[in-house]
Amino acid sequence: MQSAQENPGLASRLRLAVVRLNRRLRAQRTSSVVSLTQLSALSCLHKCGSLTPGELAAKEGVQPPSMTRVIAALEELGYVSRRPHPTDGRQAIVELTEAGVDYIEAEVSAREAWLDKRLAELTSEERDLLGRAAEIIDRMAGQ
Repeated sequence: MQSAQENPGLASRLRLAVVRLNRRLRAQRTSSVVSLTQLSALSCLHKCGSLTPGELAAKEGVQPPSMTRVIAALEELGYVSRRPHPTDGRQAIVELTEAGVDYIEAEVSAREAWLDKRLAELTSEERDLLGRAAEIIDRMAGQ
């Protein structure tokens, strides 16, 4: 097994490549009405389903007061709604509205369309290699 010392610069090259790809994907946004922080919260709700503001803040790694502002802005745009918590009267449940689901799906579609075009430019061997790399990167990110 090759150690990081046996492949100098790999960490730096990988970090830079991931940052550049992320930047290019973010540039494919359909609208700039929603901030990246708000988009992240919408994506989390899309992936995880309805959450309390505290749960959403924890998943997003932000303080609850910050998430309260994010939720308020998204609610004003009509992308999320709040309903009473079924067992805790002090809590609310935040969920995507139909407009919120449509917005997230359009964002994902735009980014994946751009990425599909870039992948089509590669050889089948390169796509296979990226498929294996995606699994490894996902495993690394989950640790």
